[in-house]
Amino acid sequence: MKCPRCESTSYRKNGHRNGKQYYLCKNCRKQFLEPVLLNTPSPHLLENSNGHSKLPVEEAKELSLREDLPAETSTNTSSPSLATSLAQELLQTFLSPQFLESAAFEEFIAKIRPNFEIQPQSPTGISLLLLDAENLKIDIAAEEFLASIGNYPLQVKIAFANWKTPSNGKQDTELYERGYQLFHVPDGKDGADAKMIAFGASLLRGYPTVKEIFVCSGDGILTHLCNELQNQGLTVYWVRRQSQTLHIENRNTGKFTFYSVPLATEVPSLAGVVDKIENLIKAEQESISSRLSNLTTIANLFQERCNLEFNHNNSALEVKSTASLDTEDITGTVNTTTISIPPQEIASKADLEKLLLEIFQNMQAQSPKSKLSVSKLGTELQKICGQSPNSIMKKLKLGSSFTKFLQSSPHFTLQLRGREYEVLKSVDG
Repeated sequence: MKCPRCESTSYRKNGHRNGKQYYLCKNCRKQFLEPVLLNTPSPHLLENSNGHSKLPVEEAKELSLREDLPAETSTNTSSPSLATSLAQELLQTFLSPQFLESAAFEEFIAKIRPNFEIQPQSPTGISLLLLDAENLKIDIAAEEFLASIGNYPLQVKIAFANWKTPSNGKQDTELYERGYQLFHVPDGKDGADAKMIAFGASLLRGYPTVKEIFVCSGDGILTHLCNELQNQGLTVYWVRRQSQTLHIENRNTGKFTFYSVPLATEVPSLAGVVDKIENLIKAEQESISSRLSNLTTIANLFQERCNLEFNHNNSALEVKSTASLDTEDITGTVNTTTISIPPQEIASKADLEKLLLEIFQNMQAQSPKSKLSVSKLGTELQKICGQSPNSIMKKLKLGSSFTKFLQSSPHFTLQLRGREYEVLKSVDG
């Protein structure tokens, strides 16, 4: 499209009027309508270049010959004066009391509030690990433990060694796969240590966000490196190995942390070991008590079943004895029958304690050197009475535990021997 006056192709949009797009020539300042075709072959209609709309010829001529409109009458929405007035109207609307108290204002604030909320900032610092691979070997588990000690993420790991030495084997490949940067030093004494010191002295130039350093080597010459890094304001952890334990020293605080390499876990302090032992003992005691309770329940059920069978057998013997006597009366023949001894009845707590003392004395007389356990005493009591000890406890309303009854009795003393209590006669009793 060209300007109808100067045929220049340099133009810009100049607003809309009556729904039509106007253009302004940058060369001659002519305003015109697209397209401008004065000599049209159609006597009535003018078709634009896109072929979508048609205008009368007279209207097209009038619009094409129209002189440039003043800037004040332009309908371009990008006019500075129009933008200023629109901004003023928006400010008046937003600052009006009616809008500030309306629900629309609250909805507007709720939508824009997430954009202004202060997000928690993650730590910007990082941790860095320097490894003398000729002096110390660190596996993945130990490396993860070192990373857990620091307050910043461990992002840079650098290893120093003469990688051509056969003793290093395939360590360079393993470390490289774990993300280490490898520094090669020539063969010689303390070559890796010297390179670590030279590299660490200018560490902050290459890694300005470093906050913590793990110096992993047991060579004492690296004390100079640790001191230099501390002087630069960094937190230094010196990692050394003694036997199967890693000693991690925080050079800034003097605190030591110990890590067991075979167990792949931190070595706790003495107080921590005592706490763990106490927890294990407590858990074991609770487990034993639970198993003893289950065993007691099973024993009681077994004893109740034995009592039922015992009573059933006694009834059968009595019937058989009566029938034998009747036969003797009739035939004059004497039949031999087994007469069972009736169980001893216990009517009170005093009777029970008296019987237990007699059982205890008899068993001590028979085996003076043998130890009498609670279970043995209960077995003898059941033989005499025909009832389990716990059944006797419930019958006399003395509780449900035979062991607790013996502990409360002034005539006996219980001592724990392994997993079972030993019954002793009380001195006062």
